[in-house]
Amino acid sequence: MPVIDHLGISVDDLPRAITQFDPIMSALGFERSDIPGSASWYRPGDVELILYPARDPESGPHEHGRVGWQHLAFAVETREEVDRLHELAQSLGWTTVRDPKPYPRFTERYYASFLEDANGIRIEFMFNPPATAPAPNEV
Repeated sequence: MPVIDHLGISVDDLPRAITQFDPIMSALGFERSDIPGSASWYRPGDVELILYPARDPESGPHEHGRVGWQHLAFAVETREEVDRLHELAQSLGWTTVRDPKPYPRFTERYYASFLEDANGIRIEFMFNPPATAPAPNEV
């Protein structure tokens, strides 16, 4: 059983956030369920992601680097999937922080992109195969 059960994120405009998150979460294989005042996505064996409207709508957007939220990384199976999800997020209005590229400072296999939504919520799509797998330039 995972130690972390769910992650809740407060957003300024819940309908807009759902519009931006739903296609991404669906592309990652998560199913959405709505209850009054929130939306959540769940995939068996994974952490549930829940969006809530901010209690103080004048408090955003979040600023990366301040105390609190840093980012949420989604692990995917290939570099191409990082690229595809990055393009999908851009088409939904997410702002690119860093285009997809290798990050050898993490591992020689690490490939990722970073984006933010209008709430300042930063996500990462990352591919980091196990060290036993050949490095991308060896394939």
